[in-house]
Amino acid sequence: MKPTQARRLGHYSLAACAAVFYFLAVKKNGRPDIPRKTIYRLSIYLRCLARLRENQIGTVSSEALAKAAGVKPTQLRKDLAYFGTFGTRGLGYDVADLSRKISDELGTSSLQPVILVGVGNLGSALLSYRGFEKEGFEIIAAFDVAPDRKRDKEFKQPILGLERLAQFIAAQGVKMAILSVPPAVAQSVANSLIECGISGILNFAPIVLTVPEDVMVNNVNLAIELENLSYFIQG
Repeated sequence: MKPTQARRLGHYSLAACAAVFYFLAVKKNGRPDIPRKTIYRLSIYLRCLARLRENQIGTVSSEALAKAAGVKPTQLRKDLAYFGTFGTRGLGYDVADLSRKISDELGTSSLQPVILVGVGNLGSALLSYRGFEKEGFEIIAAFDVAPDRKRDKEFKQPILGLERLAQFIAAQGVKMAILSVPPAVAQSVANSLIECGISGILNFAPIVLTVPEDVMVNNVNLAIELENLSYFIQG
C-alpha cells in the first residue's frame, strides 16, 4: 500500500486527549466517509449530553444542544444526519437515547484498550491520568526501551520491553496507541506499531509521521498550542 503523509485535523491540547481518541475509534471498514471535524463535534455533543444527564434533564432541543456545544443548530442537525434520524419535531432529542446512539457510533460504549509507547516524563503523566477511562478508553500497558528503569511513581499498568510489542498487541486485540517517544525514533516506532496491527496513533512527538492510507494519526503539539495563544495575547 502506498504510504502518504499522516492526515491531520490539527493539533490538540493535552486537556483534549480523550476527545482525540474518538477520531481513532471511529475508523471502521464499511462506514460512510464522514468528515473528521464532524467526528470531533460528536465528541463535544456527547459531553454536553453527559452534563444534561447529570442535571437530570431528559430532553433537549437542537437549539439548546447546539448552543451548549458552540455550534449552529443547522450544523448539529447536519452532523447527526450522517448516522440516521434523531429526535422528534417539536419535542427535541431524548438525552439518554442520543447519548447511547452517539457512543455506539463512536465505538465507545465499552472500554477500548490502548497502549502507550515511551514512558518518559510525558508518558508517565499520561499513564497516570484516569480521565481516559471515563471517556471509554483504558491504557492497559506501556512499552519502553528501559522497562525496568526505576521511576518516581508506581503504575497499575505493566511496563514492558519493546520486544514484547507484537505478541501483546496480537493477544489483546489492541488497535490504538499513544506515541510519546523522542522525535528521532518516532517514525521507526510508528512503523513497528503499524506492522503489529495498530491502526490509530495519538502522536505526541513533534514530527509528521508517514503512514499507510488506512492508518489514522492525530498529533498533539503543546508548543504549537502555546504559540497560538501567544499570538492572541499580544498587545
